[in-house]
Amino acid sequence: MKEATVKVQGMSCRSCVAKIEGAISAIGAEGHVNLEQGTVDVRFDEGKIQINEIEEVIRKKGYNVEA
Repeated sequence: MKEATVKVQGMSCRSCVAKIEGAISAIGAEGHVNLEQGTVDVRFDEGKIQINEIEEVIRKKGYNVEA
């Protein structure tokens, strides 16, 4: 399993956490949001999912992902 940290802007509440973690889970990865740091720690199988796919599902939920 690969682990990475994604910087995300616009997260402010538990609803944001649920949206992002749910979207990441729906594509077969694990995500843990840290609101204070503005990050999402992700774990995923690189053979099935790439980091850019995780970043894209976060964007589709309306958040800005920092490169």
